[in-house]
Amino acid sequence: MTDESYKGRLLALMPHLNEKQIRIAAALEAKSLGYGGVSAVAEAVGIARGTIHRALEELRDPELLPANEQIRAPGAGRKTIALRDPSIIKRLTALLESTTRGDPMSPLLWTNKSTRELAEVLSKGHPISADTVGRYLKEMGYSLQSNLKTIEDGSDHPDRDQQFQHLNRVVCGFLRRGDPVISVDTKKKELIGAYYSKGRQWRARGKPDKVRIHDFIDPEVPKAIPYGIYDLANNQGWVNVGVDHDTASFAVGSIRRWWQCMGSQQYPQADRLLICADGGGSNGYRIRLWKFELQALADELDMGVSVCHLPPGTSKWNKIEHRLFSHISMNWRGRPLVSHEVVVKLIGATMTKTGLKVKAKLDKRKYPLKVKVSDKEMASLNIKPDKFHGEWNYTIEPRKDRSAKSG
Repeated sequence: MTDESYKGRLLALMPHLNEKQIRIAAALEAKSLGYGGVSAVAEAVGIARGTIHRALEELRDPELLPANEQIRAPGAGRKTIALRDPSIIKRLTALLESTTRGDPMSPLLWTNKSTRELAEVLSKGHPISADTVGRYLKEMGYSLQSNLKTIEDGSDHPDRDQQFQHLNRVVCGFLRRGDPVISVDTKKKELIGAYYSKGRQWRARGKPDKVRIHDFIDPEVPKAIPYGIYDLANNQGWVNVGVDHDTASFAVGSIRRWWQCMGSQQYPQADRLLICADGGGSNGYRIRLWKFELQALADELDMGVSVCHLPPGTSKWNKIEHRLFSHISMNWRGRPLVSHEVVVKLIGATMTKTGLKVKAKLDKRKYPLKVKVSDKEMASLNIKPDKFHGEWNYTIEPRKDRSAKSG
């Protein structure tokens, strides 16, 4: 039986049947279709799924059929919400205009608000259910669609999935032992000054913050460089706000400050530290200075430092991106970052319902560019590559001879 056959038959019969007969006919068609039949018939002819399920119960047990069921005349019954409140469609359209995505010329549109959220807003005029909102959305040409992953950040490494599995095993092992596990990365640099910031904030009517019309890239304009450390076990974040350059020295210096201010208090007995980092940037696996500075940190703390890098092109899966950075961005949306102090205070005020706590400090130290690490210095590192992709996974143990340690 094709879709067109049962749809056509029901649509042809409905004008000649009363509401009870329509209900029974729809149930018979749904039953003949088998699994998914109720949803298919409900969508095809606009009958509520609950009505069809009730009719199926009546077919199974005829005694459930009311002996003297009152049959409404054609056109009787409660009017639709659109007839009772003609503005409902206009209000729904207004809500969708600011959230609709995609090409406006496309025959299919989609929205990022749920039918429940839309119904809650619309119910301030007349009560309306999420199901009714969904039906109107379909009539207006909207549909539910998920993201289609077609854009890659980088090359698809053949061992990408295996690296994620390896990283997960290492993380779980550290957490079981009670050792610290941190996810690290540099957040996008932010211009300091009266520059436009996406989003909105509550202000007195007619008194928005005034910002510059253009955001020209000027090397003289001060910038904030937030380097984040997210503690997976404790749901805590630390952000070191730099003012100079995003270098490997700055990255490791940020981790050092986190340990001094937060980590050592949370993990007083720890003798191991696991760092989960992107494969590139200031903490990239190819950066000599990154490993050289980590050796200095391991020596200073007398602690083994293990590192697991995310495979190339997968930075969006770094825990810190959606556990910390996304909440910081939401907290300062629509707020011009007029000074480094404002940046630090806004980051420190970030919190979530899940209990995220964030601390931030300004780092005014200089981190020069193009610092070279010699072959001799690299040879002095006490680095132990893992058997699986040792370039991505390695442990730096403290050196017994500290003479090679950086100052």
